Amino acid sequence: MNTQSDEVNLDDPECVPEIPDWIPDRGVQLRKAGVQFDAVRIDGDEGRALADRLARMTGGDPGPVLEVASGRRCVYFLVAAGSTAHHPWPDGVTRLTSGPDRETFIPIPALHDRTWPFSWRYPPTGPDRFVHTLLLRTALHSEE
Repeated sequence: MNTQSDEVNLDDPECVPEIPDWIPDRGVQLRKAGVQFDAVRIDGDEGRALADRLARMTGGDPGPVLEVASGRRCVYFLVAAGSTAHHPWPDGVTRLTSGPDRETFIPIPALHDRTWPFSWRYPPTGPDRFVHTLLLRTALHSEE
């Protein structure tokens, strides 16, 4: 019995996770919210702590979470498009969506390139895998 069967073998193309087409090959590109995903932004250490709490709740795979190392030190939780509507969000949480009267763009860094100040705190693990909005809201209201 192989106890390491869950590890990814990067030499085997069948084992490498599919990279979503919305992630650039190089640098950082802006992606319009509401097309592939929306985002929830929380600034500073509170966002980082929430990302790590969500990772513990999900066994290390919370979905795609990116962070910015400068300015407000934003943390972006990428969620399914349209999934943040019709829910109350606490102060300090910014919903990034697009609609008839506004367009919002989210910076998306490449997975394996120099993209400072943008980086993946938790990279995407599949093309349709996003942070679960209800779980994110639960993690926001839980304290450890």
